[in-house]
Amino acid sequence: MDLNLHKRQTDAFLSIATEILYGGAAGGGKSHLMRCAAIIWCFGIPGLQVYIFRRLSDDLAKNHMEGVTGFPMLLKELVDSKHCKINYGKNYIEFWNGAKIFLCHCQYEKDKYKYQGAEIHVLMIDELTHFTESIYRYLRGRMRLGALRVPDEYKGRFPRVISGSNPGGMGHNWVKAAFVDMASPMTIRKQTKKEGGLLRQYIPAKLSDNPTLAETDPDYIERLEGLGNESLIRAMRDGDWDIVAGGMFDDVWERAKHVLEPFTIPQSWRIDRGFDWGTSKPFAVLWFAESDGTPAVLADGTMRHFPRGSIFVISEWYGWNGKPNEGCRMINTEIARGVRQRDVEMRRIVHPGPADNAISDVINNTSIADDMARAPNYIRWTKSDKSPGSRKNGWEVLRKMLQQGKGNELPGLYVFATCGHTIRTLPVLPRNEAKDGDLDTEAEDHIADVLRYRCSTKRKTMVVTGLNI
Repeated sequence: MDLNLHKRQTDAFLSIATEILYGGAAGGGKSHLMRCAAIIWCFGIPGLQVYIFRRLSDDLAKNHMEGVTGFPMLLKELVDSKHCKINYGKNYIEFWNGAKIFLCHCQYEKDKYKYQGAEIHVLMIDELTHFTESIYRYLRGRMRLGALRVPDEYKGRFPRVISGSNPGGMGHNWVKAAFVDMASPMTIRKQTKKEGGLLRQYIPAKLSDNPTLAETDPDYIERLEGLGNESLIRAMRDGDWDIVAGGMFDDVWERAKHVLEPFTIPQSWRIDRGFDWGTSKPFAVLWFAESDGTPAVLADGTMRHFPRGSIFVISEWYGWNGKPNEGCRMINTEIARGVRQRDVEMRRIVHPGPADNAISDVINNTSIADDMARAPNYIRWTKSDKSPGSRKNGWEVLRKMLQQGKGNELPGLYVFATCGHTIRTLPVLPRNEAKDGDLDTEAEDHIADVLRYRCSTKRKTMVVTGLNI
């Protein structure tokens, strides 16, 4: 291993920033650079403890322990010269100076507690978007130097956390919000104590960062072009964080077609709303307008005929605390009051629409639906379809309406440009790899659930939940 060459390549990881996301294009050499940085820092800092995480143990082994750039091959000369040894049974690498690299996985939320007593000097997380924010925060909280003596050339740079990731995955939204949307690329920003207090930086990963790939596999870019899905190509080739690779809706979502500037809803169109309840997770209320075929005058003054049955998201209320997929813990009666206020502001009749049927579950002789339906708010909802297979069927109906929204002949789904959370969350939702045709339920899917309820609801069969009218 040419330590001088790789040391130059890892210099970017030793910027003043101590919380870095190196993310973007597939093939940018993110994992390889992590391995090189871990080895070099272990050489330079006796006793250093580096923890490298992947979500799944199988991915950990395949990505870091196999192939010509895996740890065994990178360290072959050092192992032969007795400068280090690889403990395959306990998944760690130990160097002659006491430094160690631990290879770890954290598949479930409960697994993070296995590292409660760890003293992590360098935290490396490979494919950060595969992790929940709570796991990331917990592991970051295990970072401390303890009694480690850091050489002068490294002082002020440790402890530190380095993450790598492509766009996509169940954690796409929180990673994008925390790193990519925080500031322009390469900008270093001091975080508040509540956010960990580190100096955070986003470094875009590009295919050009990995010249070895161009030499050994010159056709790689062409294979990416051959993926067929333009959104997937842009995510994997360019590291476009506004799109996810392999998302549930990336092949049917087209912002230019689906997002419309707000316009006045024709009086003959029906307006209703849908609801997905949450406390620790966000709640979502969407207001819908449904076309009856009457033409609408768009914001630019042009007239357009939308097919009867086309659905428009005209307003939203998202109950979050400002962090992706975290709720604001508002109580049911406060939510009802807020919905009533927004109904009144519509200056139109707002009909009850579908909500998650869980709000009708009776606990202590009452339910969430009952609480919301009582005076003075009188907010009622209709039942959503919870029949066998309804979830997957609902996603397919939603996909179909998005697809039809790109044309003019069949009823489609559209979103007003003012509905930022709908636009933020819907296009980037990942598929559930274990359940074909379903979403990853750990993703920020609350608005998508409301859309699914509404798009798959047949109004003639609606039944009002809550108190009897």
